[in-house]
Amino acid sequence: MLQAISEIEIASNRFGKQYEVFETDIVYRKFVERNIEILGEAMNRILKIDPNIGISSSRKIVDTRNYVIHAYDSLKPDILWAIVINHIPRLKAEIDQIIKSAK
Repeated sequence: MLQAISEIEIASNRFGKQYEVFETDIVYRKFVERNIEILGEAMNRILKIDPNIGISSSRKIVDTRNYVIHAYDSLKPDILWAIVINHIPRLKAEIDQIIKSAK
């Protein structure tokens, strides 16, 4: 999951953190979509092992993955952008906290 988050952060830094760029650059959007799919699949697998994992939006991450994969024709760029800007940083912080507490 941290790898997918890192790749989204790298893309955001490379392409810029402006919605207009994200909205018009299909490669940027598809790259983010793919990494969100990876995050959702990884979370789905984690939940099978530990349903009480300390990630606040764990079920929503899986649901988002399913939406990206199955409802791609209705997926709006602003939804993905909100995930990149609002949810990815929080997810990264929660994963970092889990890793720190496991040490």
